[in-house]
Amino acid sequence: MIEMKKLPRVSQRFIRYIKINTQANPLAQESPSSPGQMQLAELLVRELEAMGAAEVELTPHGVVLATIPGASQTIGLLAHLDTSPQAPGGPVNPMVHEYRGGEIVLPYGRIANPILEKAVGCQVITSDGSTLLGADNKAGIAAIMEAAERLLAEPAENHATVRIAFTPDEELGRGTDHLDLNSFGVKAAYTVDGGSLGELEWENFYAQNLKIAIEGRSIHPGSAYGRMVNAVRLAGVFCASLPATALPETTRERAGFIHVDAVRGDVERTELDVIIRDFTREGLAEKRKLVENLLAGIVTAPGSFHLQEAGGYLNMKAAVAAQPKALELARQAMERVGVEPVEKPIRGGTDGAKLAEAGIPCPNLFTGGGDFHSRAEWLVAQWHELAVEVLVELTRLWKDS
Repeated sequence: MIEMKKLPRVSQRFIRYIKINTQANPLAQESPSSPGQMQLAELLVRELEAMGAAEVELTPHGVVLATIPGASQTIGLLAHLDTSPQAPGGPVNPMVHEYRGGEIVLPYGRIANPILEKAVGCQVITSDGSTLLGADNKAGIAAIMEAAERLLAEPAENHATVRIAFTPDEELGRGTDHLDLNSFGVKAAYTVDGGSLGELEWENFYAQNLKIAIEGRSIHPGSAYGRMVNAVRLAGVFCASLPATALPETTRERAGFIHVDAVRGDVERTELDVIIRDFTREGLAEKRKLVENLLAGIVTAPGSFHLQEAGGYLNMKAAVAAQPKALELARQAMERVGVEPVEKPIRGGTDGAKLAEAGIPCPNLFTGGGDFHSRAEWLVAQWHELAVEVLVELTRLWKDS
């Protein structure tokens, strides 16, 4: 094991942030959905003020805003405060490994990812396997904060003006709900929410989130013949009827999927959270129709079902393609610090998808981490440092553009 103080400063900053549990709560209606997010936001405000950032603000809904003064060109950098609700969120017990290849053995699990073979000789940060790590997206927050401190230490005329936004509840699809894009005041931005070294993403899924309620009829099991309608069983039939070739665990690259994310209920009423993803509008519509048709064939009278759309997002590709400078300068920034861009579509979404709906191109940049939303999450410290160098270089390129 390696002492924390021997890590790059950005990764030491990251470890400080992951000590705060900011796991999003999908059952909460308020923003932010969990108190830890506001706690982290308050810490970031104090640090931004201490380093000399301008226009530092914490909104009532937990959005942190700040400005790094610079030249006339202005760009945005975004990351999100919350962590995924899909694995235990804390307390996080970080571990640092001198990676020598193969599996990383944790007290409560193992990590095996072929991408890590490129990190032999590097320092890899993990949890102890009992929780997620929080690299998604505290690695992005730490990278932006570290870049901000470095930019503030140099003459403002050396780089573009940078507007910073740290948003709550991105994992719930609400990241930009309380971000005023007009006052944010940028024509191009970047989310720092990507994965392993060099990832540069500018295309993502079209997404729909569905809330499905199946209504059954409860009666004593001893006298249920011909009368009971078991909503739990019908939900199970629906789940089993989804095509095996259209599930997250059976799809990759550009194939979309239908995913049952949660099931809650009893005989009388069972609720399902279902997400649909595809890289085309047509594919998304086809999957939505398939869900409706399956439900209609499975849930018959006297049972019933109700389907409600509960958010989603668009593909950012069109907005980035319409204003390609944001993408081109990101490529140049990576190349200038010796990182080869790895361009691929995001099998998910970011706050950038919401900015794209407003016509603001917002590619997604790597953080140096991987296996997000899981107990096997990791962050390569040296890749994390390179993410900071890319951000600093990017601001210099925008100054001259």
